[in-house]
Amino acid sequence: MTFQRARSAEQREERRRTILDTALGMLDEMPVAEVTLNELSRRVGLAKSNVLRYFESREAVLLELLDRALGSWLAEVAVELADGVDPSLSVRERGDRFSAVAARSLAGHAVLCDLIGAQAGVLEHNVSVDVVVRFKRSALAGLDEMAALVHRYVPETGDEAKSVCFLAMVMTGGLWTQCRPSASMLAAYELDPALAAFRVELAPALEHGLATLIAGAVARNS
Repeated sequence: MTFQRARSAEQREERRRTILDTALGMLDEMPVAEVTLNELSRRVGLAKSNVLRYFESREAVLLELLDRALGSWLAEVAVELADGVDPSLSVRERGDRFSAVAARSLAGHAVLCDLIGAQAGVLEHNVSVDVVVRFKRSALAGLDEMAALVHRYVPETGDEAKSVCFLAMVMTGGLWTQCRPSASMLAAYELDPALAAFRVELAPALEHGLATLIAGAVARNS
């Protein structure tokens, strides 16, 4: 930013983008839990009070990043599904292919998964009702978009497609945390190999879980 004080709407929007882009850059270096408002302010080059003029809290910044990341991923996975799912396959094969493509794609977006994992327990706290309503309305639109993709490739899911997508996002958040064991857990796995049953790899676990959800939705709809 080349200006000291944002005076015009364009300058205020530029400052918002700078704050968001800086926070996104921090997420490439550290997990959500380590992103602080103090460090974000330092990197942006503004006093914390000035950052709070644009976003009411750290969580509000991260919620907006989650919204942007989810929208970008949905556009990307739509292309990947078009290339990866043959509509002439059986319903079971289409469900499995959809799950494989979507899981591999989602697991490749670590920042998005980290934000999803922190959403309910962290990001939706310390924010106003207005911020939550705005985020949830956008999230609903994203859920509808994802459900439309499920319905396009596995129409046999019927009205269950939206539930599949909601549960898939919840599952993603839970699996993400399971895939990042503490140093003590890693040492425990080494000490007792039988405990390795609790180790989870994100992409295979997501694929299996999503395929199970889709198969269950098809069965319920039939």
